[in-house]
Formats: sequence, C-alpha cells, structure tokens
Amino acid sequence: MESASVSRAVKLAFVLGLAAAGSVFANAARGQTIVDDWANIKAPPAPELKPVKVDTKDTALLVLDIVKQICGPRPRCVASVPRLQHLLGQAREKGMMVVHTLAGQPLTDILPEVAARAEEASVSSGPDKFLNTSLEQILKAKGIKTVIVVGTSAEGAVLNTASGAAQRGFKVILPVDGMSSIHPFAELYTTWHLANAPRIGVHTTLTRLDLIGF
Repeated sequence: MESASVSRAVKLAFVLGLAAAGSVFANAARGQTIVDDWANIKAPPAPELKPVKVDTKDTALLVLDIVKQICGPRPRCVASVPRLQHLLGQAREKGMMVVHTLAGQPLTDILPEVAARAEEASVSSGPDKFLNTSLEQILKAKGIKTVIVVGTSAEGAVLNTASGAAQRGFKVILPVDGMSSIHPFAELYTTWHLANAPRIGVHTTLTRLDLIGF
C-alpha cells in the first residue's frame, strides 16, 4: 500500500509539474516579441532633469540643423527657436565655443534668430555630424571636453551626434526642451535612449534649459 501511495504521489507531482511548465511556456509565448507586446508597452516615468553648472572654458554649444528647410516645416522646431536663441546668447556672452551644423544647406539658410557668426565653426553632414566631418578635431583643438547638444531632429541629428560625442569621450549635456522633432514620441525616445544606452548614458546628463548655469 505504501508503495502504491508513493507511486501515485510521484505521478501527481509529475502531472502538476507538466501543467506548471505548460503555463509558463504559454505565458511566455504570448509576449515573446515586441510585436506581441506593442499595444501594452507604457512609457517609462519622466527622467530626473539635473541642474548643470557649465565650465565655459572647455564646453561647446552644438546647434544642430536649425535651417529653414528642416526647421521651418516643423512647428515644434519653430517653437523651440526663441529658447535656442536665448541659450545661444548666453553662450556667446560667456565666450563659449559655438558650432553650427547643417545637412547640405549653406550657412545663410540657418534661421536668422540663431544665425552663425563669422568666427563660429560649422560642419555639414547627415544625422551624425561627426561622420565625414572635422567636428571632433575642431572640438579637441579648442580643448573641449563637454558639449551641450540642441537642435532638430531629435531622432536624427540630436540622437546620433550626441551618441557620437559620448562614444568619442566627450561629456554630453542634453537639455530635453532644446531639441525638437515632428513627433513628440521621437523626443521622448531620444531622451530615454541617450540616458540609458550602453557607453552613452554614463556620459550624458539630462537637464532643462533653465537649469543650465554659466
């Protein structure tokens, strides 16, 4: 009798084990890919935006692609221009290095509110402004260790240039209200990526324009 009871107990445990395993695999199968989970993904909490004190001697302001062809058709970019103009004025007042970027347009197509001055550097490239340009050399020749990155588009020039800066050893300051895109989600995604991506997040400080001190 005792042997029969043990046998039944073993069989029961085996059946329950199979049922539990089946439940685990069934649950996993329902969410194995982002395709399955897409509609259920929630945006992460808003990140902490930290006050930043800028060392103007070794910090450069990168103003990305604020040209009429790119910024003009984007309401969020146009709305950002007065904020960028104010930041640019502060940087110039403190004698900071300023670099403007374009995507194939002439310097004269930069919006007049943030137009480049004759003494300010500029480069022209695709989304990554370090690619096929002398941007890294321009910055290092001036002893720059930190870059403030603003401009449009968030998921293009901002994401790729900020990532490129971090991967080259520069500290990155990202005022999240100083970048723009056609879609707000692109700004959210770019913020999350730059704060969390391996080898990039550790070099990136998220802030707000009014939290930057000179």
